[in-house]
Amino acid sequence: MNDLTGSVLYSVTEQLLKEVEHSYKSTGRLTDEILSALQFVFQTTLLPALDLVDQRNVTRLSSPSGRIIYQVVGSSGTPYTCLATSIYCSCPAYRFSVLLKQDHIMCKHTLAIRLAITMDLCKELKVSNQELVKAITSID
Repeated sequence: MNDLTGSVLYSVTEQLLKEVEHSYKSTGRLTDEILSALQFVFQTTLLPALDLVDQRNVTRLSSPSGRIIYQVVGSSGTPYTCLATSIYCSCPAYRFSVLLKQDHIMCKHTLAIRLAITMDLCKELKVSNQELVKAITSID
């Protein structure tokens, strides 16, 4: 994927997430048009990501210092740590499908985080600064 394609996909993703937020806040659901657009852009990662959101598997960890990371319990029960400001995830699919093959924009865990944030469906967990550092340093 070249820089221009990546930039366009990022812009499309951000616009779609704004539409998700508007639809969900006003009606409590996603319209068929939004779901169709999300499916077109995210393809095979969308349904698993929505399932993770529905199961409330996305947790926002925040520390007294103001730092935030996210953890998503994957379908296998494994917790994956993701950074709030990027599409990085500690899962193998991120390394393979996003970085190596470049056939996905993001893995299902980072998409689940973006959707959960947008729909205000993250669990919240306050942790100490030390616990947050431990979670960050355990990222592969």
